[in-house]
Amino acid sequence: MSGANVAITESQLPRTRAAPIFAVASGKGGVGKTWLSTMLSIAFARAGQRSLLVDCDLGLANVDVQLGVRPTADVHSVVRGFLELDSAVTPVMGGPGRNGGFDLIAGHSGSGALGAVKLEEVGRICTGLTKLTPHYDRVILDLAAGIDPTVLRFARAADKLILVTTEEPTALTDAYAVVKLLRLQGTQVVPWVIVNMSENRVKGRKVFDQFSLACNEYLGFKPKFAGAITRDPRVPDSIRAQTPLPIRHPQSQAYEDVIRIVETLNAN
Repeated sequence: MSGANVAITESQLPRTRAAPIFAVASGKGGVGKTWLSTMLSIAFARAGQRSLLVDCDLGLANVDVQLGVRPTADVHSVVRGFLELDSAVTPVMGGPGRNGGFDLIAGHSGSGALGAVKLEEVGRICTGLTKLTPHYDRVILDLAAGIDPTVLRFARAADKLILVTTEEPTALTDAYAVVKLLRLQGTQVVPWVIVNMSENRVKGRKVFDQFSLACNEYLGFKPKFAGAITRDPRVPDSIRAQTPLPIRHPQSQAYEDVIRIVETLNAN
């Protein structure tokens, strides 16, 4: 066997340990959850970790739209039984192993057809994800906003929950509702909290402290602070351009904040 063939074979071998699954939830829409999911995928990849991003918004998926990619298959094909989950993978930015490249399992863009998907079908997707985890170092689930049963089912399938919120009272209340419902369902989850679009990191920390106080007083636990992302006008510009922020604006403050968050997550 030639050296080249050995390299190809080894690159396709599963990891010795299954990748942890990170579920990115928000409770409320409009807090930057999908954008953050893509940024985490890129930042994990640039840290040398093979990453898989899964768009779990089965009603109004839009990860592929934000990234400007056109997948040939998506979760819709899996739910309908046309494909297995591993056949719905689309490489982004060259795929894992490239600078910032990762794999994507896209949702079904611009359609509410899967909004009422059965929980058994969600369970089948979760089982398929478990089979894929040995081939990656990080798996990120971009959940739909809200507290729909499908959202909570995906969250329960994850190893770690990342809650995205802003300083808005409605965003904090809805993020709290996600954790409360998961706890009521018997999941002793201790989420990582990211405060997005904060004026600065100090104010972002104060928002987290407020949220943590409520969790400790009413639910009996303290969440963990992953970090704050400062409001950056280059973020909406990159979304409009359908180009990832670190490519369109390499020196952006928001992406530097994401790098710090990934360093925190990797250290714990």
